[in-house]
Amino acid sequence: MTVRTRLLDQAVGQAMSALSAAAKKGLGDPALAELVMIRASQLNHCAFCLDMHLAIARKHGVSDKQLDLLAAWEEAEGVFDERERAALALTEAVTVLTDGFVPDEVYERAAEHFDDVRLTHLLAVITAINNWNRVMVSRRIPPGGYTP
Repeated sequence: MTVRTRLLDQAVGQAMSALSAAAKKGLGDPALAELVMIRASQLNHCAFCLDMHLAIARKHGVSDKQLDLLAAWEEAEGVFDERERAALALTEAVTVLTDGFVPDEVYERAAEHFDDVRLTHLLAVITAINNWNRVMVSRRIPPGGYTP
């Protein structure tokens, strides 16, 4: 695998970073934000983002058990609370738009656990990481370039 380019326009990178930071801050739960970003990165096969967000998640106190079972969160009863499960379901629905939309029941489930402001920020976190995943995967950026 050959890296296509490491160059990312500075203004684009700053804008994407600003969106990510604002979304995470507005969500108000850094550990949950990292779980969401890791799950989207798993679905998008973004090794760079997985490497980075796994390190950040550990700094925010996300348990090894949650990190180990995140790919199978639906089957991992008792590992993720209902709020986390609703956020992860929304993450999957937004990331994999196979039917062209987010199912109403997935959105409504998330809305039961997040007020309008937090839900908007959760959607922004999901959108931001999907954007980053696509930028990094399309350029074939390998893991290991992130230093905390």
